[in-house]
Amino acid sequence: MNIHRLSPSMSMLLAFDSAARHRSFTRAAGELSLTQSAISRQVQALEQLLGVTLFEREGRKIYLTEVGLMYAHDIAPALARINGASARVGAFRKGISALNLAVLPTFGSRWLMPRLASFYHQHPGTMIHIHTRIGEYNLAESGMDAAINVGNSPWQGLIAHPLIEEDMVLVASPTTLQESPISKPSDVSNHLLLHIAVRSEAWHRWFTAQKIPLAYMRLGPHFEFTNHMIQATTAGIGVALVARCLVEEELKDGRLTMPLEKRLDSHRHYFLLYPPEKQDYPPLIKFRDWLLSNNLQL
Repeated sequence: MNIHRLSPSMSMLLAFDSAARHRSFTRAAGELSLTQSAISRQVQALEQLLGVTLFEREGRKIYLTEVGLMYAHDIAPALARINGASARVGAFRKGISALNLAVLPTFGSRWLMPRLASFYHQHPGTMIHIHTRIGEYNLAESGMDAAINVGNSPWQGLIAHPLIEEDMVLVASPTTLQESPISKPSDVSNHLLLHIAVRSEAWHRWFTAQKIPLAYMRLGPHFEFTNHMIQATTAGIGVALVARCLVEEELKDGRLTMPLEKRLDSHRHYFLLYPPEKQDYPPLIKFRDWLLSNNLQL
């Protein structure tokens, strides 16, 4: 095969990627500050180069073909990495380095953000770009330099630094406890049990550890995000099991309290994760050393 077939121009790829995301040449033209006809010509040139049809055209509407869907899925991460690399080079030229960090939303907003000012105080020339990610994902394909995630070792193919143990504690609002006090584990069965949709087993484990029959569980509403569950608990809707590091502020100012010292060992930690090829990246070294400095009390 001619080597040029493997190397479409960046203008072709950007036009196709934008049109594929928007399913519209017109919107792609607006995003790239080009004319609609220019986008169409770039896509047609790419189709001729590859020898395949990437879009089906029906009047003014366009639809990705099967091979078009596959191609769009494959090139999007590569373009994201190129854009990220270009942005970092531009930042270095201005004397500013940057780290793209993927973070769990609640951990990011409740634990990392309140402490991040101290990082900028120590490293004013380094920017931390925060991206919300949930669950498992491919760091390289997502364009991220590093991530903070929760789970167990090992993390396949990644360097992992444990940050904080996921110390699960029982929390409730003072109003909730005033209406129905919790002085012993069995009292918990008098309350609605709030939980995260993907972690409903936590209450099963807590009741089992306290030797309380599971039939006494009153599972209440579940939430997609831990932050929403914490807000619901503060509002007095029910009680919750949550990582203590995520409710530091509420426990400190009295919006939430821990009625029992019965904790649940989740056997999980929050980890800083990054691929081996990033371990010598200067912004990551600064951020890693700051995170592991053990001086991050609020």
